[in-house]
Amino acid sequence: MDEAEFDKFAAEYRDLHAANIRLSGESPEYFAEYKIKDIAAEAARTPAALGGRVLDFGAGVGYSVPFFRRHLPAARITCLDVSQRSLAIGAAKHRGDAEFRHFDGATIPFQAASFDLALASCVFHHIAHTEHVGLLREIRRVLRPGGLLFVFEHNPLNPLTRHAVSTCEFDENAELIMAPTMRARVLQAGFGSARIRYRIFFPAWLRRLRALERGLTWLPLGAQYYVRASS
Repeated sequence: MDEAEFDKFAAEYRDLHAANIRLSGESPEYFAEYKIKDIAAEAARTPAALGGRVLDFGAGVGYSVPFFRRHLPAARITCLDVSQRSLAIGAAKHRGDAEFRHFDGATIPFQAASFDLALASCVFHHIAHTEHVGLLREIRRVLRPGGLLFVFEHNPLNPLTRHAVSTCEFDENAELIMAPTMRARVLQAGFGSARIRYRIFFPAWLRRLRALERGLTWLPLGAQYYVRASS
């Protein structure tokens, strides 16, 4: 994981992201919030996660923090990232709402079983694929037994997603990951009962159809997907 690569986009991340996803008709906040809403719905089935410790792995400037506060208000959030510049921006903006910690790209600076839930939001496509299983094992180490992992990623099978990634400055070195491949790596890292859910099928101008999306999570055409697993 290259700290310098993420540092150079820290201050302008939101504007670059907004320009990149303009074809969707939505803002970066829409994409950040839907993930936390999905996590909150899943965590409701595991009460310990609702008020537990959450690790936001690769959190950047803490874009998800306001949505954790809204949808999982009792959770204690730790934002972890290799980019010290991103962490400084996030800590200044979200002071008191989350802890911001630097990560050396290899070892998460917490003891085993420190967290109840972990999120990696569109992070792994920035990381060399040879490092995935090792980092997932490290996330599993800091999750308590039975803790939940959510790995959200862009879906390479969606043509609009491929276009957005190929034209995005901060995705210049990205390598997209097929959902079954991501699931296999999660299982290889020692997680159990990993399952895939596909998300984001309709752009803003078809938002009236979004009520149908809950019945389409099996269909591998969504713009994004997540793998949900337990430690």
